[in-house]
Amino acid sequence: MATDNSTVGLVRSKIQLILNDSRTLGVLLLICTAISLILSNLKGVGVHYYNFWDSEIPLFGKLHLPHSIVHFINDALMSLFFFHVALDIKKEITDGELSTPGRIMLPAISAIFGVVFPSLIFIIATRNSDYTSGWAIPAATDIAFTIGMLSLLGKAVSHSMKVFIVALAIIDDLCAILIIAFFYGSAPDIYWLLGVAGIAIVIYFINKFIKNNSAYIYTIILALTMWYCTYRSGIHASFAGVILAFILPINRMPAFEKRISFPVNFLIIPIFALANTSILISSSSIAGLASSLSIGIILGLVVGKPLGISLAVYLLTKLKIVRLSTKINWLVLIGVTIFAGIGFTMSIFVSNLAFPENKLHQDIAKLSVLIASCLAMIFGYIWIKMAANIKQKNIDNE
Repeated sequence: MATDNSTVGLVRSKIQLILNDSRTLGVLLLICTAISLILSNLKGVGVHYYNFWDSEIPLFGKLHLPHSIVHFINDALMSLFFFHVALDIKKEITDGELSTPGRIMLPAISAIFGVVFPSLIFIIATRNSDYTSGWAIPAATDIAFTIGMLSLLGKAVSHSMKVFIVALAIIDDLCAILIIAFFYGSAPDIYWLLGVAGIAIVIYFINKFIKNNSAYIYTIILALTMWYCTYRSGIHASFAGVILAFILPINRMPAFEKRISFPVNFLIIPIFALANTSILISSSSIAGLASSLSIGIILGLVVGKPLGISLAVYLLTKLKIVRLSTKINWLVLIGVTIFAGIGFTMSIFVSNLAFPENKLHQDIAKLSVLIASCLAMIFGYIWIKMAANIKQKNIDNE
């Protein structure tokens, strides 16, 4: 019996180790994407799978809720994803790598450059076309994939460099959230917005003054109501998750984070990947890869991201606006910034918002994001491996 218990304990610890591994989510997303692409293009199955995500949910339209499965995933379930991301941002701002002006300046300005440059490249590539609304598609970095790729490289990337890119990716996500809120919503309805503000105030005071577990139940009920008001207000509904994260008192955050982490990482994001990478690889979508839409996205992520971030770091250090405690290995830095071109989750999310009425444009954009993200993973990995070999040769020669 003792042996059985020890075996069960060993299995549990192994599972826990796998779930906590930063590479696991990235691998899971790749698997979900591959499954979704295969099923979407499988003869006899593909059309049914592709159309399944657009199936209407009974009564949801009459209740003014997201009426199809994919809309429910993107507008409702992804609010939990944004809540989870915003909790990470708040944690880093209050007591982490972004908690002081000195710590925040380098990743913050680098992140802004890393948003502006890809967007400018996209705008230049797509000028005088119907694609300009997709300017924010190449602006975002996927934290899960970026951290996963850095984990694969082990000691080839220093701890300080990993901290920098994670902090940058967090700020990058904040930029993406603000872009979604202000540029990809409809004209706001002041009455529903007042409802959002009023409920947010009530949630804040409930969590500040009620100390028992009932505060958690009240918060969930009020958060669902706030989400509905946000959905009706014209601002993208996912922003409700961000508002909730920022109004929660710091001492309440760990309890919510503990409950939300697993379902977000291992249920919601994989479901999002399955639903949003259901892409029909047709002659039209393949031909679309030669369009300015695709070129703008791929160049924005693969070239714009590393160029913008590297230039920001160079200017900040050269002009001595930021002083670093350790010397920068520029070859490794450039390799790390290439990983920032892994767009995936956020870029796919924005693709839906940029072309809500045009499924072909969505498919071309998503396919381009997948290609750009794969290129960023491959180029970044090879670059850093080469940089590590050069560094080792220089050490050996000394």
